[in-house]
Amino acid sequence: MQNIALIWRDPTLRMLGLATLIFGSLVASFSPYVSLLGIQFFGLSDGGYALVLTGSLLVSVTASVIVGIVTDQRPARKAMAAVAALSSIAGLVLVTIAPSTLTFVFAHLLFLPLGSTLLGQIFAIARLHTAEMAEADRDGVTAVIRALFAVPFALLLPLWGMAFNAEVSLLVLYPTTLAMAVALLAMVLWIWPSDGAAPWTEQKSGLGFFASLAEVANGPISLRLLAMGAVHSGSTLMAVLLALVFTETAGRGSGDAAIFFGAFVALEICVMLSVGVLVRRYRRLHIIAAGAANYALFMGLFPGLAPTGFVWLLILPVSVGGGLIYSLSISYLQDLLGARAGAGASLVALQRMVSEGLAAAIFALGAVLGGYDVAAYIGAVTILIGTAALLLLDDGPRR
Repeated sequence: MQNIALIWRDPTLRMLGLATLIFGSLVASFSPYVSLLGIQFFGLSDGGYALVLTGSLLVSVTASVIVGIVTDQRPARKAMAAVAALSSIAGLVLVTIAPSTLTFVFAHLLFLPLGSTLLGQIFAIARLHTAEMAEADRDGVTAVIRALFAVPFALLLPLWGMAFNAEVSLLVLYPTTLAMAVALLAMVLWIWPSDGAAPWTEQKSGLGFFASLAEVANGPISLRLLAMGAVHSGSTLMAVLLALVFTETAGRGSGDAAIFFGAFVALEICVMLSVGVLVRRYRRLHIIAAGAANYALFMGLFPGLAPTGFVWLLILPVSVGGGLIYSLSISYLQDLLGARAGAGASLVALQRMVSEGLAAAIFALGAVLGGYDVAAYIGAVTILIGTAALLLLDDGPRR
């Protein structure tokens, strides 16, 4: 509650929290349905949709790194945030007024990935604004803001599910999320602090673009990025395996997957909101390691317990694991680059690329070796290897 109060009393943090909630609503609205839109509604082949998905990830990560470096070099945070919001608006307007395969591809391959850089900028501003706080308070505030991103997944998705079960067209997603993107742009233009009058002190990097890029890609940071990507690969893999394992298990189905997902997201949010208490007593890296151990436990037990009633007990370790990892890994990655708030936030996008690449490789290897259960077991081992690597690299007094 202390960290929620800190956010509520501070106008800048309050604005960032609201922006995160709206941005999370936009992302949550599309997350379960974008593949249906692309393949079933707009007629893309499986291979064509895979290309859009891969391309959108590359655009998002590349843009995040560039924006992070540029905003560390010069006073351009508000301008870059406005460009991100405008990019989302452009993509959503395209499909709203002229829905077609071409506009879908442009929106989801280019404009929306560019718009996704706004989330990194939100966390960069949060890092700058909380720089003078005690580390426990800073981590707690970041955890609450991250929890706000997850809230719409628990609250909004059931509403969309009811709407689409009532045969509302999937295309209604575009004008609805367009309104969210317009609200984000309005917040950036009228509430987001101007760079020249921001309520924080920032020393610009003074580095050229390629020197900044080299700073992001240096060996020690890359090792930690790979290790954190291995830890996060479990959540990416879980998103793929959950419905597949349930639907292939006798007596289970997609309804069980939906109930499990909704319950674990709701509990995960509660864990994120309580992290502020933990960071006052335990070291951040040890909390992340505890979360990873819980997630690995879930991955290792899920295939075997899926046919039984005991599978519902796994909601606890996966929720605890996800909540602890998600809420603190952002602060961990940002601190790797210290005062470089923009570049530090871009590490989150790079870590996502690593985790999604690892999850795809694990899924493919599991399919070759024996199926979804093998993929889950490999995922559990990968999480533990990543955790061990983080502890070996950073198990000192700082982290």
